[in-house]
Amino acid sequence: MMKDISINPGSMTLRLAACLAALGMVTAEAQEYTTEQEDTEAVLAPDGFSPYAGRNFPQVPLWGDSHLHTMVSVDAGTMTRLTQEQAFRFARGEEVTTTHGLRAKLSRPLDWLVVSDHAEMYGLMPQLLAGDGQVLANEQGRLWYEALTSGDPQLAFDTAMEIVASLSDDTPPIDNPKAIKHAWEDYTALADSYNEPGIFSAIIGYEYTTEGANNLHRNVLFRDGRFRANQTLPFSQYDSKNPEDLWAYLADYEARTGGEVLAIAHNGNLSNGRMFSFNAYDGSELTEEIASLRARFEPLYEATQIKGDGEAHPFLSPDDEFADFDTWDAANLNGTEVKEPEMLAGEYAREALKRGLRIEQDLGVNPFKFGMVGATDAHTGMATAQEDNFFGKHSGVEPEPGRWEHVVIEAPDPDLTIYGWKQAAGGLGAVWARENTRAAIFDAMMRKETYATTGSRMLVRFFGGYDFTDEDTLSRLPADLGYAKGVPMGGNLSAAPDGEAPNFLFVALKDSISGNLDRIQIVKGWIDANGETQEKIYNAAWSGDRELDADGKLPEVGNTVDVANATWTNTIGAPELIGVWEDPDFDPAQPAFYYARVIEIPTPRWTAYEAKRFGIEMPDEVPMITTERAYTSPIWYTPAAE
Repeated sequence: MMKDISINPGSMTLRLAACLAALGMVTAEAQEYTTEQEDTEAVLAPDGFSPYAGRNFPQVPLWGDSHLHTMVSVDAGTMTRLTQEQAFRFARGEEVTTTHGLRAKLSRPLDWLVVSDHAEMYGLMPQLLAGDGQVLANEQGRLWYEALTSGDPQLAFDTAMEIVASLSDDTPPIDNPKAIKHAWEDYTALADSYNEPGIFSAIIGYEYTTEGANNLHRNVLFRDGRFRANQTLPFSQYDSKNPEDLWAYLADYEARTGGEVLAIAHNGNLSNGRMFSFNAYDGSELTEEIASLRARFEPLYEATQIKGDGEAHPFLSPDDEFADFDTWDAANLNGTEVKEPEMLAGEYAREALKRGLRIEQDLGVNPFKFGMVGATDAHTGMATAQEDNFFGKHSGVEPEPGRWEHVVIEAPDPDLTIYGWKQAAGGLGAVWARENTRAAIFDAMMRKETYATTGSRMLVRFFGGYDFTDEDTLSRLPADLGYAKGVPMGGNLSAAPDGEAPNFLFVALKDSISGNLDRIQIVKGWIDANGETQEKIYNAAWSGDRELDADGKLPEVGNTVDVANATWTNTIGAPELIGVWEDPDFDPAQPAFYYARVIEIPTPRWTAYEAKRFGIEMPDEVPMITTERAYTSPIWYTPAAE
């Protein structure tokens, strides 16, 4: 069923929410919140009139970035001079001055931010530049300080590159736990000072960076404030390069402190097949214990960011016309190992979700049962994910006429070198929560009540159940029905009633300053009768009067982009799409997952804005148009136990 509705966004209540009570045959495992509604029909309470009174589920969509670096990170600090405080101020909507003196501001503030500076030698660069006594007491620290402050630009640059290169060493060149502890406690105190419940959540976190070339990095997020976070220090590759040891470290932190913590794996498109391996880190057989640790501590996956999109790949999904989006697939992170086709299956979200179903059949645990978020991974101190406001990966090159051709990753093979235009201006993480607090956001992440976007702030809801009807799409309070009759994104469907197939209520509302909506698709993955994983993309709702062909494909929505002027018109597409879709290929004996993908109409890419602003021409290979999109967290279906 498909419905295309044009309405005044101000009258639309799309602030739906997450977690719902199990009703009938539908269960929502590991969901913290329940709705107080027991009837699926709107019934006026005897003690009230307002339809909003008594709603007992998350109703606030909160936008944020879980992956941002400042000068506190060793690599970012060799180029950017923006501090952690400036990062929080910028995310809250304040104007800042960039490293190169440009004025910068977001179009709209973020609701939450994780300043996730690298754990390795945490805080070293600010300490070096300030001549910190604890660092200068180390001979290597003194030599680096003298070089960086020598006044010789070339010597300073060479030294900065030497510092970055030292991150590949097995041991830190400056091993000073006291200096790290000082920098960490300064950061946690700063985060607490910028954390304003109900207004802005400054979430404490850091990045665990390991296997640098193969990019097996994780961002670690804390539910609590500094009093608990200060009872630990950032776990780094110098402690262990094995992510399994990180999970054990986080488990120990929770046991010791009573706090809560989670990790988010980076987009795996540069891991050369290692991010979602069938094996343990050391290549041995995966065990139930390791799978359980990953499932517990990594509820989310970073599906899109500056270094390319990680949802799907055209080699893995040849029938998906939207799979080839901001694709980085030539090599690993530093271009030292060429990527072979067989590596791709261990790198992308959709394939990982399919692998998780297979592993669960063998071990009884699904280590890849994750929700979706987007993030920037910017090393500028500024969380800028909007195409017309993109400041790039790092501060070595800020917006200027030649940055599109600047070398971002220099590989030994020139054909593997990554140039500036290849960067993606994304992404963002959306969280449906009860309120804007650290605890509420963390809990929503643990429930997987999240979705990723490539930078747009479209509002998206996705519910699964067995009782949704076309009439449900007429409600202006779809969350009430979604929670009363099903489970939200991140939830779990129980075994299907006899003769029933899952159906899904979905709704999306355009970003007020971005493109209209082209379509909503349902992506399904499952294990067939032969034990093989399969996938299929269904067009579930779309704009205009287009019709599906015999293969279920839609004609293109069109293109109104004026590249020369970096603009477009919303004369195509729809401001809102809402519908109910039932799985036509459902087999109750086959495990499956479903997630929604929302596609916008074409709009100008950041490269088009750059060409317009600086009056430059770029080669034909440089894309000038993008189609922003959102990926919801999946809903999983598990057959009844035999």
